[in-house]
Amino acid sequence: MTPFFVLIKCELGKSYDVANKLADAEIASEIYSTAGDYDLLAKFYVDASTDIGQFVNQKIHCIANIQDTKTILTFKAF
Repeated sequence: MTPFFVLIKCELGKSYDVANKLADAEIASEIYSTAGDYDLLAKFYVDASTDIGQFVNQKIHCIANIQDTKTILTFKAF
């Protein structure tokens, strides 16, 4: 499994709605609220053969009230 993170900027006042929609979709292993430029940080695991860009496009960007995202690919956990 390949892990990656997505920082999510939500429309004002909609971060809990977005977090709940992500949780209901059962696609993220962890979802955190954050402070700063982004409102949420979500951790995902996909099969090594999965196109991460397509996953983000089809599974995350379609959620209402998301304004912007930043995907962070990871290499090794220590």
